[in-house]
Amino acid sequence: MGGHVPTQEHDDELRSEQSYVDGLYARLDAERARVKGRYSAALRGDGGSLVDRDAEVRALAKERKRLDVADNGLCFGRLDTVSGERSYIGRIGLFDEENEYEPLLLDWRAPAARAFYVATAATPENMRRRRQFHTRGRRIVDFTDEVLGRPGTGEHGDAALLAAVNAPRGTGMRDIVATIQAEQDEIIRLEHPGVLVIEGGPGTGKTVVALHRVAYLLYTQRERMERNGVLVVGPNPAFLNHIGRVLPSLGETNVVFMTPGDLVPGLHVTAEDTPEAARHKGSLRILDVLAAAIADRQRVPEQPLPIELADVTGRIDAETAEWARDEARSSGLPHNEARPVFREILTYALTERAIARIGRGWLTRDDRGAWEDLRADLLAELATNEQFTAALDELWPILTPETLLAPLYSSRERLRAAGADESLYRADGDAWTVSDVPLLDELVDLLGRDKSADEDTERERKAEAAYAAGVLDIMVDRADMMDDEDHLFAHDLLDAADLADRFVERDTRELAERAAADRDWTYRHVVVDEAQELSEMDWRVLMRRCPGRSFTVVGDLAQRRSVAGATSWAAMLEPYVPGRWVYRSLTVNYRTPAEIMDVAGAVLAEFAPDVRAPESVRSCGVVPWSRPVTEGELPTAIEEFVRDEAGREGTSVVIGPPGVPGTVTASETKGLEFDAVLVVEPERILADGPRGAAELYVALTRATQRLGVLHRGPLPHALTGLAESGAPAANRPA
Repeated sequence: MGGHVPTQEHDDELRSEQSYVDGLYARLDAERARVKGRYSAALRGDGGSLVDRDAEVRALAKERKRLDVADNGLCFGRLDTVSGERSYIGRIGLFDEENEYEPLLLDWRAPAARAFYVATAATPENMRRRRQFHTRGRRIVDFTDEVLGRPGTGEHGDAALLAAVNAPRGTGMRDIVATIQAEQDEIIRLEHPGVLVIEGGPGTGKTVVALHRVAYLLYTQRERMERNGVLVVGPNPAFLNHIGRVLPSLGETNVVFMTPGDLVPGLHVTAEDTPEAARHKGSLRILDVLAAAIADRQRVPEQPLPIELADVTGRIDAETAEWARDEARSSGLPHNEARPVFREILTYALTERAIARIGRGWLTRDDRGAWEDLRADLLAELATNEQFTAALDELWPILTPETLLAPLYSSRERLRAAGADESLYRADGDAWTVSDVPLLDELVDLLGRDKSADEDTERERKAEAAYAAGVLDIMVDRADMMDDEDHLFAHDLLDAADLADRFVERDTRELAERAAADRDWTYRHVVVDEAQELSEMDWRVLMRRCPGRSFTVVGDLAQRRSVAGATSWAAMLEPYVPGRWVYRSLTVNYRTPAEIMDVAGAVLAEFAPDVRAPESVRSCGVVPWSRPVTEGELPTAIEEFVRDEAGREGTSVVIGPPGVPGTVTASETKGLEFDAVLVVEPERILADGPRGAAELYVALTRATQRLGVLHRGPLPHALTGLAESGAPAANRPA
């Protein structure tokens, strides 16, 4: 600390700082009122075109949100340089408009604010003192000083950090804008245009660092980033709810939050794959299966298919269909887009043979006029011929990703024909799983669009324009009957296309909502959390979503549970961004106290001996405990834990193997944190598949204060050091 300040001097300083912060809030309130007034005027439509007003309303709404979130903890610190200059640090920047826009409050992302996070006693960054405010609402309740440039005096940063990490957990993740540590700040501000991998063990803050990095990028590259927005991918909805308030609290809203199961809009995941099926679907080898499955639907008839025309009956035989299929495949077009090629060859063969038969004895190719007239008649007839349409649908059907994949899964014969592993079979073909999402997304490109549907849309648009033109003609005719020779004609104001455009429904959704509903939307930046769980096929989906290859990847290979997940970052990323990805690690555990991390570290040492557990920055003084229970005692023991924790401040969770009443699985808690955790039957978690040890490691490291274990079978070897407890609610001080 900066020494003991006399009470009166400290109080005077506190009042002075409060006065300055009051001035900042006054300016914030004035700016908020000004923006609110402009927003109301824009909503009323005071001047300007419709398009301009719409853009202004969106911009002002965004500015209102930015100012609103800044209200809580607007200013949280001060920097004093060695020359005596002061800078106040906060959530947003505020400027004195009357004094050449002198900064009154520096945005935490501004370069000038960096010293607040990285200055130390040994490397003071030309700073003499760092002051941190402890606030409640708009009031400064206290402050602490750290005098820089004198080794041995840098205690304040740890004190502020420990106060934050020791606070009880709420329902969502908190931002760390006031307590960012130097190693975190370096990653947040890293100027790297490609892929940044942030790896860290439990509690190292890698997720919140990634989110603050997004806020920093949006601040420094706002014009480029805002047009397309940012995608954040997390493991499950609970995790996304947990982190969902961090970016809005930092004033950023153009962000889409999704799980891997949400990446195909409108798809509902209702089932779960076996590990073997997930492994096969996650491998790039599944691409060969998809290609073979499409090829299997491009068929030739076993028997000739009759096509009855007015004057003759044609046939599509195997040889003709094979010729048409070869031509369509060699076009290089996706399946649906190649169908017109297939149709064209069949049409040519049918019409040529029909003309030859109809004109036998009286028509030769030299009579081109008669030949082409007959061809035109036959083409018109084929266009509405139900047998021909049915033959096309049988031999080269229009397919969607769902209508290809569902019948494939539910047919062992089709799976064999596509060279797929038998583990992919399921009776309910369209019971979609998370592992199906990248396959369905891949098929969007492999199958292509149905051009006939596009043509229908274009015909509808032209019909609307024709209708609008008719309306304009009526308006002009009526105007001709007017006596006033100076009247203004309707077509002087707009043309038919403009009028037709009035019938088109305007998309007034926010960017994040539009992006989430559009499979073809591309993002400027993508954050991937728990990235070790993503398969090779998952990465193909994400790379399509971000052509610029700008990613922040967050994960911990030691926590990988998915059999299709990453075994190394290079294996997943090098094929897409060779030489354009960098790796950074976080080594300090800010969440998990040393008492709990010692237990989790013993588990880690058994299944990943080469991985070093992150070093805890604090102790909590509470010893983790274990208690043996019988099957009959287990429900009561869980109820006792829940009842005891309900009387405490903070959050709690009970984690167990699948199927245990009153528990959630470790996978469902990934990325989350709780004050108290009860782990049930760790021996069964450990035995649940090849990644059971990683699952147990995740379960143990969710706790920030208290950890208990209930076991029916023998306690796993790595947990034998736990203190035996006679009651599940025991919290014995260290």
